[in-house]
Amino acid sequence: MNSRNPVLAREFGPNGEAYAGFHERPAAAGAGAAATVGADTLREMYDRPSTLGRSMTIDDVVMKTGMLFALLVGGAVIGWYVVADRPAVMLGALFAGLALGLFISFKRTTNPALIMTYAVVEGVFLGAISRYYNAAFDGVVQQAVLGTLVAFGVMLLAYRSGRLRATPAFVKFMSIAMISYLVIALASLVSSFMGVGAGWGFYGVGGLGILLCLAGVGLATFSLILDFDSIERGVAAGLPERESWRGAFGLVVSLVWLYLELLRLLAILQGRD
Repeated sequence: MNSRNPVLAREFGPNGEAYAGFHERPAAAGAGAAATVGADTLREMYDRPSTLGRSMTIDDVVMKTGMLFALLVGGAVIGWYVVADRPAVMLGALFAGLALGLFISFKRTTNPALIMTYAVVEGVFLGAISRYYNAAFDGVVQQAVLGTLVAFGVMLLAYRSGRLRATPAFVKFMSIAMISYLVIALASLVSSFMGVGAGWGFYGVGGLGILLCLAGVGLATFSLILDFDSIERGVAAGLPERESWRGAFGLVVSLVWLYLELLRLLAILQGRD
């Protein structure tokens, strides 16, 4: 069966067989004659290193995720102490992070430098926006960080135990739900500039705002299951070690999304007290 994965398609033959270090075909001995390969040539081809290189492992993804998280925290420190009083820089980091995230997501090849740059830029935005929330709503930053870590741990345990799996029905539901939520979030962002919900957009409109916030937290949390499944399938398929960067990037994006949703939910709840 042909692989629909562009990475696998480059490394595997039409019948799923892996190329053992060579892609060239021996030249024909003559017009209409079958190509022949000597024993020495076959031995040379057999001993040649595989073009696939080392395959990605779970440890690779864990290590890359740790590196990206360290860069994210470093950027957050800069954002908290340097950028928080510069709204223009904070907005620049926001849009730069969005642009980098979209580019990395749709780029067919993995670029570790771009992914690490994304972690730093996104960290700068998170640090700046977190200080703003911390000044306006005491304690929400610590609560959001704790909630993010707890949600990650619970989802990981649920996935590893087999209680939650990315079944076709689950993936279809999440795809539709996330697209729908994105449309609502964009509409809410536009409406917030018009003063709807006291500047919160749809998220500040009565009980609807709380429900939308809860939906965002839920979607961000369950998106981790999709990330775990994608990483597990990549390891099982023997994807190149370089692809572990993409797995780590997906986890970081989901955690950032979850943290921001929790931050907003906690701030709205505290603002209603």
